[in-house]
Amino acid sequence: MILQALKAYYDRKTAFQDNLSSSHSFDAGEKLAPQGFEWKEIPWVIILRPDGTPVGIEDTRVFSGKKLRAKPILVPHSVKRASGVKADLFWGRSDYAIGLDIKDKPDRVIEQHRAFCDEVSLFTGVEDPALNALKLFLERQDKLELLSSLGESWRSFCEDRSATLTFKLAGDTETVAERSVIKDAIAKRESEESGEAGICLVTGDSGEMLKLHPAIKGVWGAQPTGGNIVSFNLSSFRSYGKKQGENAPMGKQAVFAYTTALNHLLSRDSDQRMQVGDSTTVFWASEPTDFEQSFGFFFSEPSKENPDRLVSAVRDLYSSVNSGVYNIGGNTLFHVLGLAPNAGRISIRFWITGSVSDMADAISQHFNDTAIVHGPKEQDCLSLFRLLISTAVQGKADNMPSHLSGDFMRAILERRPYPRALLQAAIVRVRAEHEVTYPRAALIKACLNRFSRIDGLGAVKELNMSLDTTNKNTGYLLGRLFAVLEKVQEDANPGINATIRDRFYGAASSTPVMVFGNLMRLKNHHIAKMDSVGRQVHYERLLGQILEGITDFPAHLPLDDQGRFAIGYYHQRQDFFSRKTEKSEVEEALK
Repeated sequence: MILQALKAYYDRKTAFQDNLSSSHSFDAGEKLAPQGFEWKEIPWVIILRPDGTPVGIEDTRVFSGKKLRAKPILVPHSVKRASGVKADLFWGRSDYAIGLDIKDKPDRVIEQHRAFCDEVSLFTGVEDPALNALKLFLERQDKLELLSSLGESWRSFCEDRSATLTFKLAGDTETVAERSVIKDAIAKRESEESGEAGICLVTGDSGEMLKLHPAIKGVWGAQPTGGNIVSFNLSSFRSYGKKQGENAPMGKQAVFAYTTALNHLLSRDSDQRMQVGDSTTVFWASEPTDFEQSFGFFFSEPSKENPDRLVSAVRDLYSSVNSGVYNIGGNTLFHVLGLAPNAGRISIRFWITGSVSDMADAISQHFNDTAIVHGPKEQDCLSLFRLLISTAVQGKADNMPSHLSGDFMRAILERRPYPRALLQAAIVRVRAEHEVTYPRAALIKACLNRFSRIDGLGAVKELNMSLDTTNKNTGYLLGRLFAVLEKVQEDANPGINATIRDRFYGAASSTPVMVFGNLMRLKNHHIAKMDSVGRQVHYERLLGQILEGITDFPAHLPLDDQGRFAIGYYHQRQDFFSRKTEKSEVEEALK
């Protein structure tokens, strides 16, 4: 299913490209590579005269932010290289392409450069001036001396000598491999390469099968040379004596299509990839839809340049039924693929597929579940990263459990209960830091409401966005009570540095009977210190309303009620600062 969906995406993108008028121009690297090619960031291009004499070295790098990035150039697809000597066609590192010793291994460099020259010399049957110039250049024994005479461009190149390079003819805008006659010859050679016949598992067509698949690159934490999601390199992985790709026969076109599509989605400039914990996640639709471009906004942290991007995307999502922004009608499928490194391979962490409409509804439900009252300077919507980082020790992403983010995202898209470990992590951080922050409150509320709604615990009342005076859950009421007692202490002692929250929150939220008796006695002392009678009456009345629903202080609160304690505390604190002014509260109390 995954490979078929990737091939369908490749077919969709190439059909779109082919249907565009010739006047349309794509940015380099934006267009999917044709059969036998790939887009490669190549920083250096050696410019040759027709007689093979080098006349310049072009630096394709430009600043992207604070870093230099090379221009993507269309080149023949790279060969799979482990430790042996294998050369790419028309491009490669300087040790392969020009015989420059960059690792102090002269004998190996001779072998590498010979392999590069052989690849070019074996490319026959094509008469092209750029190809002839390259062949003449490679035959020269003094190529390094000629290049070193180019002055500043050579010195700049030597500072980056391990980078890749390619060639072009002086006066051309295209490299050797990009010339139309060369591209046609490479495509023809690709189609003529023979392999064992079989039936493709992806398309069902009969034809030549491919034993080795191109590498998948761009997965965070994987080897720089890439990895494979289809691989059989040990006897324990094989069946019936078959070797390598024969165990999962796939045609050359299908293999090229799925690997090219996945590498395109994983590219650095892709808008359809994001990092979810240790899982590099890509997403795409079976048909063009704006939802495909906006999906990443729902889970990624907004940039500093556009901090309202998430809120805007969620607003469009909520109004999409009426406005048609995301074209969520019909049976358009949407796919989400999570990948993680596994030695030389790439493992599938999760694979979620469904209609665009279902995905949009699932994401809308997630933002409904996490919606909670907050301060005026806080964003209305919280990203996946912001929710997860609130559960990490010291607020560091490295301290988040690697599996938790992927499990969280699956729960969102499949409308399942959020992981229990997520609720526990949020409550542990609240108790450790004595602070119920907006992201933690949103996460705890969402977890508890999903448990109540999906796990069949309908008898437990769902938590509201803001203060709910009708909620009689003991944990929720105790949280409210603790917030009122803290506010009484603050009003009685203006400028106090540490409140009861700093000393007693952990015990109050887990073993209430141990602390609330003492806190209630201290309350009487704090209220007596207040100068305003109206304020005294107000707090006594509020405490009485809360205590009406508490028959006894329990010896222990289970985890879910500890979460409700946190929400009750948070709601009550927010209510103190978001309701009418304190003066009007006192006037109301005196009536």
